[in-house]
Amino acid sequence: MDTALVGAMSAVVGSLVGGSASVATTWMAQKTLNRREVLREELRKREALYGEFIGECAKLFMDAFTHELEKPETLLPVFALINRIRLCSSRKVLAEAERLLGRITDQYFANNMTVEDLRKLAHTEQADPLSAFGEACRAELKALRGGV
Repeated sequence: MDTALVGAMSAVVGSLVGGSASVATTWMAQKTLNRREVLREELRKREALYGEFIGECAKLFMDAFTHELEKPETLLPVFALINRIRLCSSRKVLAEAERLLGRITDQYFANNMTVEDLRKLAHTEQADPLSAFGEACRAELKALRGGV
């Protein structure tokens, strides 16, 4: 075989290998970047959902401490949020959300609290009924951030 032909074939093969490596590297980098962006968007979505749920539950707890449940539809927004949580969250987060709804409902059917009762409650370990849900959310979000 002619040396010029061997040299030309080596150059062509080298270009193909180099080009293929470049294409593969770019494809892998883009795939990783796309995955990270999807995870970031999922984090934003869950943070907003959990924040909305916490806000709604806090409002309902304050109402439940001092009122009876006059209109069952008062609980409708939190039921809707739990079902949105059910679509994307871990079992632990969903279980804590459902437990929280149970506590709110129970509180509506318990005796109303006075301002003094609320002051005493504020100094107990049960003062923040939302803490277990918040901790479950934080653990889930931390695990998701590990993939970003």
